Order: sequence, then structure tokens, then C-alpha cells
Amino acid sequence: MSNELKDQILEALEEVIDPELGIDVVNLGLIYEVNFPEAEKVHIVMTMTSMGCPMAGQIVAGVKNAVLDNVDGIKDIDVDVVWNPPWSKERLSRYAKLALGIHG
Repeated sequence: MSNELKDQILEALEEVIDPELGIDVVNLGLIYEVNFPEAEKVHIVMTMTSMGCPMAGQIVAGVKNAVLDNVDGIKDIDVDVVWNPPWSKERLSRYAKLALGIHG
């Protein structure tokens, strides 16, 4: 797996904003894994902030579109939404904590 390609994917995913929180999926800590099982294919393992997230479908579609539209060489993408390990505020980046007013 190319670290450069992974960085390009994460950069593209920073454009996918959680509509309820107004922060991107990378800084929210929703992206757990980025793998390349085959040439031109990426597999992303991610979660949502809650199991009942009403925007899950929109966010997953945004993830797929962001990668396919912005990363050269990727023709196929699989996104798996998982609930284990559960998301927690400890996964937030420093930027996201500041934006949400969370201290510590």
C-alpha cells in the first residue's frame, strides 16, 4: 500500500462533512482503516458517531464520491460501516475538539 495514495484518500475524505456536526469524517475519527485489496480498488472501514445516525447513507455516499472523484487510479470503492470498536469523543482530532468546544 502506498502511503502517498493513502494520504491522498484521507485528504479527499476531509471534504466529507458530517451534516449534523459540521466537521469532516477524518477529524471526527470516523475512518478506522484504508486498505487496498486490489489494484485500483480501495476498502474503507469506518463508523458513525451513533448507531442511529440518520445521515449514515449520505455520509457513506459522500465518502465514495470523494475518493472516486478526487483520487487518480481508484476505480472501485467498498465502504464497511462497523460498530466495534464503538466511536467515542477520544477519536476526535484536536481541531474537532476545539470546533465542538470539547476540552481535554
